[in-house]
Parts: sequence; C-alpha cells; structure tokens
Amino acid sequence: MTSSITQRDSESSFSLRGTRGPRKICMIAYAFYESDTRVLQYATALRGQGDAVDVIALRRDNHPEFEILNGVNIYRVQSRTVNEKGLLAYCQRILIFLLRSTILLWRKHQQEAYDLIHVHNVPDFLVLAAMGPKLSGVPIILDIHDLLPEFYASKFKVRHTSFLFKLLVFVERISAAFATHVIVANHLWRDRFVMRSARAEKCSVVRNYPDLDIFTAQPTTERKEGGKFILTYPGSLNRHQGLDVAIRAFAAVANQMPDTEFHIYGEGSAKSELIELANNLELQGRIIFHDFLPSREIARVMSGTDLAIEPKRSTSAFGNEALSTKILEFMALGVPVLASRTKIHEYYYDNSVVQYYDNDDPVALARAMVELRGNPALRRQLAANATNYVQENNWQACRFEYLQLVDSLISRAHARVAA
Repeated sequence: MTSSITQRDSESSFSLRGTRGPRKICMIAYAFYESDTRVLQYATALRGQGDAVDVIALRRDNHPEFEILNGVNIYRVQSRTVNEKGLLAYCQRILIFLLRSTILLWRKHQQEAYDLIHVHNVPDFLVLAAMGPKLSGVPIILDIHDLLPEFYASKFKVRHTSFLFKLLVFVERISAAFATHVIVANHLWRDRFVMRSARAEKCSVVRNYPDLDIFTAQPTTERKEGGKFILTYPGSLNRHQGLDVAIRAFAAVANQMPDTEFHIYGEGSAKSELIELANNLELQGRIIFHDFLPSREIARVMSGTDLAIEPKRSTSAFGNEALSTKILEFMALGVPVLASRTKIHEYYYDNSVVQYYDNDDPVALARAMVELRGNPALRRQLAANATNYVQENNWQACRFEYLQLVDSLISRAHARVAA
C-alpha cells in the first residue's frame, strides 16, 4: 500500500497558515532526539516551513542539556541508560520524565504560547504533560509509535488477559480521549486502535518513512578483492527483534562464509544476553556489537552493507505487527533486505522487494544468508525493485500529509478562539 501527494496538495497545506507569522510548536518524546528518525523528520519539516520548534527529550551523557540543531531547540531534561530489566524501574524513569516535561512545557507556554503540542509515545500517558496548554485551547497530537499494551506485554512478558494489560488499554483510551488527534505508525495498528480506543475520524496513519536527505543510495562500487561481506542490523536490542535467531543462523553457516561478518548496532535490554550468546557460539570477531550511532552516522554504516538483516520475531504478538523503520531506510540506500515474514512486513512489501524467511526459523534464515551471499544478481534485483518502491514511499513525498494535518488542527483552534 502506497501513498503520495500532488504538488497542488502540497502547496495548499501552506495556504492555511495565513499571515499570522511563525507558529510555535512543541514536541515531547521519551527518546533521544538525535537518533529518533520519526521525531527528527517531524521537527525538521516544521522548521523548514518557518515554524519555531521546541523538542523536550532525553539526554545522553555526552550531550548538553540545551542545544539548537538545524534551527530546532532541543531541551534534554533527563539522562537515560537503556538497561531497564523490570516494569517498576521503567515506569519510575518515565514518571520522572513526565513531571519534568510538564513543568518545562508549562513554563515555556507561559512565556510564549504554543500553537500545537505533539507528544510521542511510549508511553501514551505522556500526553498528559500538555494538560496546561490543552486547557487553554491548544490542539494536542498523540503519536503512537508502538501500541502501549502490546509493547509492554512483549517487553515484560505480560499476558494479554492480565489485569495489567487491561489497565494499559484503559490508559490508551484515556490518552486518546485527551488528544485532539491521534497519529498511528501503521495501518494494522490504526485499525486496532480504532476498534478499542478512538473514533476512526480522529485517527490517521503516518508510517516511518526514510528521509532521503539522510538515506540516499551512493553510486555502486564493486567490492574489493578479499574484502569482507558485511551483514548489518541496526536498531533496538529487545527480544521481539529476534536477534538471537539471527545469531544462531549465522553461527550455523559462518564456516561456509569465511569472509562474512555480522555487525549489530544498537542498545536495549537484551544486549548483554546477545553478546553472551555470540561468545558461547565462539563468534568473537565474526559478530561485532556496536553502540548507538546518530542517524547520519548510522546511514553511512548502512550504506556500506552488503545484506541487511531484519529478524523481527513473527511469533511475538508485538513483533509480528511492529513495522521496521530500517527496512525502508536500507531500501533507500540500495541495500538488499533479508527479513522475517511478519504480518506487517507482508502488508507493505511483497517478495520482489524483500527476501523473506518464515517462522523465526534459524535454519531457514541461515539458508537464505548463504543463498544471497552467493547470488549477487538476486541481491541487485531486490535492491533495484526496492529503489522503485522507495520513490513513492519516502518522507519527502509524504511529509505534506503531516504538515496539512498540523495546519488544519491549528487553523481550527484559532477559529474557535476567534469565535
């Protein structure tokens, strides 16, 4: 399923702004701004059309508390190490972030009123940080990156029939009711969200599209004789991502591909276990773990990849429906993708653009690794087909849908004030 917008449509999105001058918009995300492509894209698009944009986010130890990046004001109100093992520790950090965000947002709003607040989950209830501006009539967008009940159930092994899961669905409904509009990251999740938590007309879909200013294919060059064949996975390291399946698959065929290395970039609660698994399989030097990298740096790494690995766990209720951002980014870079056949992957990509394996089977994944390693023509064909797909499915082509939504919400809010 694809979406595109005409030039006339894109131009009409700006006509709603009127002559009021630059608008002021705030984003809140329990995330690292410099590595969250979705938040980056929104903020950069708004700044590009002349809006003043503040972002309240997390801080890494080597980053300042305040910084201006490409005209966007970044307020990093809390540091975080992604090492939570239990729900209590996870919630405690989020609640502290909620309190700090609420205070900063209200103070900034009192100094100069915001025209719109855009809050990103996880968690959904972070939207309550905008309570003050909401009471003064400011429209609020809740952006559902991940369905909260399914995400927590996967992360902390909670049953869908449990009290906690039902409580999280209740929180989802309250958060949706509080928001003026809800954006959901894929169509499967939007349908479920509408079924249990919000009216259909209140919800829209904005997928995680690649930004072609960052993820652009470079001219193809032949691999040097004797050079390494590189497999790469960049992303979060949680159980539903299925990296353990990929590590076991690579171990099974590593001797058949002596020139191949598997590079894993990212962080998450499963990282230490994955490193231990690789060491137990005696894959030191063949599977290399790396820390997080900002978007532009990871794009350079990804562009040097021979084969992308996306092993999301299809037997996980959450993993089966969580759409990978990196698949489209690899496509934009001209890198062929080997992925688990999940429900959401099949919804958007057919066999011509992605090479699939089934059932979280390390044997099937290992077989596909060997096949693609030995078949450069197939890799080139997958990459070529994917490039055509990305021409219609990228942030530059689709961002105006988001900008039109923002314009519409702000215009309606101003009309109510005027009335």
